[in-house]
Amino acid sequence: MAGMRIGVAFTPFETRTDVIVRLAVRADELGLDRVEVAEAWTHDAIGLLAELGLRTTRIGLGTSVISAWGRTPATIAMSAAGLQRISAGRFSLGIGAGSPPLTEGVHGVPWERPMLRLRRTLTAVRALLDGDRLPHPARGARPLRLGALPNVPVPIVLAALAPASIRLAGELADGWAPFLWARSRVGDGRELLAEGEARLEAVAPTLVHAGVPVALGPDEASGRRLAAWWLSTYATRMGPLYPRLLRRRFGMGAAVDAVVAAAEDHRLELPAAADGLAEEVTLLGGYERAEEAIAEWLAAGADSVSLVLPPGRPEEELLEIVEVAAGAVAATSA
Repeated sequence: MAGMRIGVAFTPFETRTDVIVRLAVRADELGLDRVEVAEAWTHDAIGLLAELGLRTTRIGLGTSVISAWGRTPATIAMSAAGLQRISAGRFSLGIGAGSPPLTEGVHGVPWERPMLRLRRTLTAVRALLDGDRLPHPARGARPLRLGALPNVPVPIVLAALAPASIRLAGELADGWAPFLWARSRVGDGRELLAEGEARLEAVAPTLVHAGVPVALGPDEASGRRLAAWWLSTYATRMGPLYPRLLRRRFGMGAAVDAVVAAAEDHRLELPAAADGLAEEVTLLGGYERAEEAIAEWLAAGADSVSLVLPPGRPEEELLEIVEVAAGAVAATSA
């Protein structure tokens, strides 16, 4: 994971698996560091990443993220070990707590005590991948080990937005993956990670792998339209988590209100009142600004940046973004 700097990622809204595969193959050819697939209500990320592992040769692969509620820790660990084998050591495991609508509406599991669920899942997955016995067997059963372990350790990345879960990432994970996080507040996240790291006697620094929605286009107007889609979607369609984060933690309530009002009026445009919000949580502007925008995230404290591609856009447009990202990789490596 140390070399991971700039990659691309797909949200669950992107349902075209053929497009994902072709773009991942091209990202591999162009020298990007990583491609990530999120799982929620559409594709099984494990199966799709297995296909990507067979179709690519060098690019890192990751889940961004799978839900701690959707599989048992043993199933997660076995899948991770298998993907590490298929990819010849290129896989990392991204886990998150999900949300009540997805957990209860898709998996049919009550979303209760999510921090305990995350802690137990991370602890158990780590133990099983390390060759240890399951820490929390059911009903006093004899705890077992996995019969086949990965030849290369599987890094674990925790997707987290709440302070307690970010501290947990510092304590138990190798990396923290914020999404729709304010660029200027990456330092706040690092402070919370340090608090979690301090709970253990011997720790390695927890890396920050920021997933940033792409609002880049051939001109500024097209970039602003993409930013409007990202913000309106996550402020109105994805439950209360993201609007609460943006309002309360980052103090951007007026900007969120402007985005919601535009969405209610069916106006897919970025209100002027939300300009600052878009600049903080997306990569905003024309393609020519991509390198500078990515560099700003790295300068703010991110160890790597994954460009989260806008779903449903023409494949040619997404390919342009992948090529822009590859140009930024070349620039940061020079």
